Amino acid sequence: MKTKPRKRNLAQKLVFTGASVALGLSLFTSTSASAEKNERKHQKPSFEFGLISDIQYCDCDTNGVRFYRNSISKLQDATAELNKHDLEFTIQTGDLIDRNRESFDTILPYFNQINSKKYHMLGNHDYDYPNSSSDQTVDILGMKNQYYDFAEDGWRFIVLDTNDMSLYANEPGTPKYQQSEQLYNQLKATGANNAQTWNGGVGPEQMKWLHNVLQKSKKKGEKVVVLGHHPVYPANEHNAWNDADIMRELESAGNVVAYFNGHNHAGNYGENNGIKYVNFHGMLDTADSSAFAVIQAFKDRLEVDGFGRQPDLTIHVENHKEDDDDQHDDENDNHNNDRDDHQNENN
Repeated sequence: MKTKPRKRNLAQKLVFTGASVALGLSLFTSTSASAEKNERKHQKPSFEFGLISDIQYCDCDTNGVRFYRNSISKLQDATAELNKHDLEFTIQTGDLIDRNRESFDTILPYFNQINSKKYHMLGNHDYDYPNSSSDQTVDILGMKNQYYDFAEDGWRFIVLDTNDMSLYANEPGTPKYQQSEQLYNQLKATGANNAQTWNGGVGPEQMKWLHNVLQKSKKKGEKVVVLGHHPVYPANEHNAWNDADIMRELESAGNVVAYFNGHNHAGNYGENNGIKYVNFHGMLDTADSSAFAVIQAFKDRLEVDGFGRQPDLTIHVENHKEDDDDQHDDENDNHNNDRDDHQNENN
């Protein structure tokens, strides 16, 4: 695995126009940036967590840039690094396997060597085995539900199932399959580039649940990170079918800091209405390097410390107003209750 990318100096990212301005402010800028960097270096995060995208293991021959068997050694290397940190939890953003039921039996023991609490998300490839179903995959991964949420020290993490409305997670002939087929056909008729059979979306029941969790978290003064396997922004062929509806729900809440996802192994990034949309790089698509992250949570930001081809990133909290009265509710009880309630070669 390649060593972690060297962090860039903040001063190197600043661009000034006008020679006189550059000359007059260069010393001030350098000093300010250095002071800010030193101050942040000595700040202690509220907590740290690990994130891995698209491990996508199977005992299959390499196909193009897809090195399926190498996912074991890359996950082992990632685990060794993650276990050096005092992580509250580690989450994988879906597509733990590429195909075949027995792939779970092989890769899960390696993932379970991570010392922190562990959370799973559902990806489209996690259904790529005979007679698969959401309930069966949820049971295999030890999840409490297809979608769920949990709290950590003033932050709320909401894990979506973006396969909820899809042609691979629902039994043909069922009402949900028919609704999914209708949504897919509507997108295809308009020429939408995300009208792909390996994409999916969030159904009405889950969307209502998302709305309610966002409203409750807002009353508690929590900052929110929403996670889903499929991206929703910027526009891309990998996006969830109803990406605009999901974005509308997130952006109307007023306390969502970021949306994290996988699925598009090349990674992506966008900002819209104060929310950072971060598509993490997939672990699968490299022969010997990797892709994963340790993320530090501060009151005013998230610091993404990338390893392998995953770049570093600072995500600032914008337009978030804490409600001190609500924030000091019994968070332990809320945390436990919420968790009890919800816990092809294409991407």
